[in-house]
Amino acid sequence: MAKLTPLLTRRQSLKLATLSAFTLCARETLAATSPLTFDEMYGKIGVLGLEFSDKLKQLTGKQIRMKGFMAPPLKAEASFFVLTEIPMALCPFCSSDSDWPDNIVVVYLSEKQTFVQPSTTIEVTGVLERGSWTDPETGFVSLVRIRDAEYRVS
Repeated sequence: MAKLTPLLTRRQSLKLATLSAFTLCARETLAATSPLTFDEMYGKIGVLGLEFSDKLKQLTGKQIRMKGFMAPPLKAEASFFVLTEIPMALCPFCSSDSDWPDNIVVVYLSEKQTFVQPSTTIEVTGVLERGSWTDPETGFVSLVRIRDAEYRVS
């Protein structure tokens, strides 16, 4: 009588179970974040300028994910960077007002990460904040921010 061999060894079964649990956890994390695009940030231009869209207002205080490009940072050890809709070769703060991009989001990292080239598409996840705020360390004023953020090359 022929001896039956299992399709998977015990070690392979444990690896598969671990991988399945990790994949499920990653899927749940991705599902818990809502996507937001630059086109969805503002509703219209009113008498006081750009008005936040209903979607941006609804997502304020929640985990979101956004794709864009990292503008060249002000300094290498900065704990924040600016996410832009299009790649920028120059720092948006070093240009005149006429060159200032309309669609930017300030990203405050939860921990230091290596910066990437400005032409690299990244996906940022973190908590969305809106409203005028001045960073006490840098004096930088922002209207839209992503806090406790991290990013990955997409």
